[in-house]
Amino acid sequence: MALRNAILAMLLEGESSGYDLAKSFKASVANFWTATPQQLYRELDKMESQGLVAARVVEQGRRPNKRLFSLTDAGAAELADFTTRAPKPTAIRDELLVQIQAVEAGDDEAIRRAVVDRMATAETKLNRFERLRERLLGDATEPDFLATAPRVGPYLTLARGISFEQGNIRWCEQVLAVLDQRAAVS
Repeated sequence: MALRNAILAMLLEGESSGYDLAKSFKASVANFWTATPQQLYRELDKMESQGLVAARVVEQGRRPNKRLFSLTDAGAAELADFTTRAPKPTAIRDELLVQIQAVEAGDDEAIRRAVVDRMATAETKLNRFERLRERLLGDATEPDFLATAPRVGPYLTLARGISFEQGNIRWCEQVLAVLDQRAAVS
């Protein structure tokens, strides 16, 4: 998947500035796709030159002018085409897993610190995702929201992010338990 597809999907919500897209990316899309603001701006420029998004300049009195981006018909068509293709299988690329794969007896403390850090990050993200879920649902129950919301994709991807971070926490707890058992035997 290209970054452009994630941007096109975000623009389904309506016109947005690059700054607001970057903020939204961090708050919602980051549970399944990461990008720096610089990557977003570069991709938006490419997409504009390819006719996938249109930009209009909004003059702001005391602040720099900003560009608002919207989906063009060509961008909507590319996004529709993307949604009909079979996705590539997910592959895990995780530096911590390589470190754990390479661990030898006696290296447990460094790995413990890394796993504790990973678990703290997962817990922070999980809390943020759960707050976002509450905001998305508002006063609706999950079944009512899923039956009546105009777009359920953002909620469903958020649910995957929640599940992913819960899995990360369970895995970290398992690794720490194994390290504790190893330390007790030593």
